[in-house]
Amino acid sequence: MNVTTLVTLIGEIGVLLGVVVPLVISVKKVANGTKCQLRSEMLRIYYHHYTVGEIRQYEYENFVALYEAYKTLGGNSFIDKIYEEIKRWEIVS
Repeated sequence: MNVTTLVTLIGEIGVLLGVVVPLVISVKKVANGTKCQLRSEMLRIYYHHYTVGEIRQYEYENFVALYEAYKTLGGNSFIDKIYEEIKRWEIVS
């Protein structure tokens, strides 16, 4: 490989990084926004039911799906505590 080819490859890599890095940053921002929305919905469900300690089956299943998506995106342990509490609630149909 000659110097000209090497310089060309380095330039092309630079151009690719110029495209890829902003995309990665954008994806992280979208993931953080999604985590925020998931957390908000889980908290809404929790606070809607926490005084009675029971939850409808479909809401529980929805909460579990939200929780799994939240954890996949790297959600924190704050929601883990709420999830553990909800698992102890009575599930009604």
